[in-house]
Amino acid sequence: MRLTDSDRDSALSVSLDSEPGPSSAPGPSNGHNKVGLAKSNGFSQPYTNGSSKSFALDGLDGHVNEKRRSPVSRVSLLGRTLYDDSFVDREEFVRLVIQSLRDVGYMESASTLEAESGYIMETSEVAEFRRCILDASWDSAEAALLRLGVKEGEGLWESKFLIAKQKYLEYLEAGKTTSALHVLRNELAPLNPEVDHLHALSSLMMCSDPEDLRQQLGWDGASGTSRRRLLMDLQRYIPSSVMIPQRRFATLLEQARAYQQTRCLYHNMPPRNSSYSLYTDHICERNAFPRVATASLQVHTDEVWNLEWSHNGRYLATASKDKTAIIWRVELDKGPQSRAYSPEFVLRDHPYSVGCVAWSLDDSILLTAAEHFIRLWNTRTGLCTRVLDQHTDVVTALAWLPDGSGFISGGLDRKIILWDADGKLRDQWGRTPIRVTDLMVTPDFTRLVAVGMYDMPTPPPGSNPQESGAPPAGPGATAGATANKSSSETRIIIYDLASKQPETYIRLEGELTSVKISQDSQYALINRASESGASAEIHLLDLNTEQVVRKYAGHSQSKHVIRSCFGGVEGNFIVSGSEDGNVYIWHRETGALLEVLSGHGEGSVNSVAWNPANERMFASCSDDRTIRIWEAPPPDLLAANVLAPADPPRDLHEAEHESENGKGKGKGRWDAGSGTGAGTSSGSGVDPENGYGFGSTTALF
Repeated sequence: MRLTDSDRDSALSVSLDSEPGPSSAPGPSNGHNKVGLAKSNGFSQPYTNGSSKSFALDGLDGHVNEKRRSPVSRVSLLGRTLYDDSFVDREEFVRLVIQSLRDVGYMESASTLEAESGYIMETSEVAEFRRCILDASWDSAEAALLRLGVKEGEGLWESKFLIAKQKYLEYLEAGKTTSALHVLRNELAPLNPEVDHLHALSSLMMCSDPEDLRQQLGWDGASGTSRRRLLMDLQRYIPSSVMIPQRRFATLLEQARAYQQTRCLYHNMPPRNSSYSLYTDHICERNAFPRVATASLQVHTDEVWNLEWSHNGRYLATASKDKTAIIWRVELDKGPQSRAYSPEFVLRDHPYSVGCVAWSLDDSILLTAAEHFIRLWNTRTGLCTRVLDQHTDVVTALAWLPDGSGFISGGLDRKIILWDADGKLRDQWGRTPIRVTDLMVTPDFTRLVAVGMYDMPTPPPGSNPQESGAPPAGPGATAGATANKSSSETRIIIYDLASKQPETYIRLEGELTSVKISQDSQYALINRASESGASAEIHLLDLNTEQVVRKYAGHSQSKHVIRSCFGGVEGNFIVSGSEDGNVYIWHRETGALLEVLSGHGEGSVNSVAWNPANERMFASCSDDRTIRIWEAPPPDLLAANVLAPADPPRDLHEAEHESENGKGKGKGRWDAGSGTGAGTSSGSGVDPENGYGFGSTTALF
């Protein structure tokens, strides 16, 4: 968009309220307010942007004195692109630079660039349209839409509706009911919006006062930001070449940063980390990644099956085959070499092996599950406050509601039960078609995802599968397939949390032992054991499309319950134990296997958990009776060049162990027909030297 001769003077003016667009109103001077002071940007000589002449500011308002201002020479460059070998259009680039300069307050620089380049950020029509919206000149704003290139049709209809709606609401806020009614009847209704929407708008006339109106709508009124938000909404229908989207350059830079993060395999930095620089591409060093076992916690006397961090990251709960759960205190504010770990409470009152632990939202209650019993523990006293025995078979999953008002349990008895926070029975699902092996509630509090084993006998010919609890056939399934195959394929059920009704059944081959939900409630991470020659995999399931979008392989799982988790600041990593005694870490976006961490002894690494308060710490538990804390390598190790590159992944079957008889319901894979466990007891109690044991370890009680 070239600068015409008539626009040249206006290009050197300052815009209203730091809004883009030409204006004659005063604006910020960026701290330079003395007569004759030229901007030097930190250099001893003023920047002239290729021109040998500069201009002075006049007074405190930042205006250029027309009489004293030296003319800005127009620069003519060959070609249309920014560089000879570039695809970037010069005009688009310069206009975005002008917009960015104005956004941050460099009004004089923006005006000078417009004059020197011959490109203006936007025409006077765009500036006038912006002023009409911000000044509530609604009739003029509607007239300007066609001049700005908004085409007849849906775009124009939407734009007019948005303007009329803002006009209507402002009349109501000002108490001008008659004017608001006129807009409703003569401007909004003729646009034929949805009847429900129109009724909702008309009902606002019953609001008792302006505050009631604003509260019902979540709207901040004419004096707030509503007009600026309207302007942003309208901008979607105006060609971007005519009216540049707000903060466009900043948006492009943010997109570049996000792209670089997705390509950074070890990215694990907070979103607003100050170390980001535009001068270099972003990359996180492997040496800052948690891949060294800095502590080995040794109090349990048998296999450790499960673990979970408290929400504040200062406590770790572990569950063991030795019929105890332990609450560990972690000195989170100290470094790995001086940090101490101590068992705050050893919870011994379990008649059976402990398979599950779950912290309440405020970390005041810890749930444990041993066989069909659930216990509630006061985490400040270590005392059991309640024992629940509503289940009739092994409780395999405990999950607190996102608002902390209660928790849900699931078990091999096909029961899913909702409890109050104090352990009172609130509600329960009907008999589920699967023997639940794990479940989770989505963080957005809308759905419950359960995985398990379907072992319902095939219904006889002519019977209704629904009567026996069988799920309906999926899309594309034939009647024969429903009768003969669906029962052996159904593994995942997504429930509507409010109605407790199943939204969908998803078929996934293999035995499913674990489910975790991403923080955005969109993805489920599901462990699938190897079966019938297939390799063990962890699947990332999109809950909206019901499709597996990524698979992670390399670990081994054929006999045991292995639980994985999301890891890192933004859930960038997938972490899992393995039956070969190692911990595996993948890059979530690409599926690349990043690390295979050895350090545990014989037997499976059963569960992993990332510390929610420290993005560079996670824990793992194993058949070797220990819990390992993994952190970034301490500086002295790196300086001494002690650490070697990670070993390549082993063969999937290299470290598998033979099963032994034993109940092991919290650990082994459950027999779908009998409900009895087929677990192993491969842990030998040996704690091999790790070589990295900087953290304090605890002696056996």
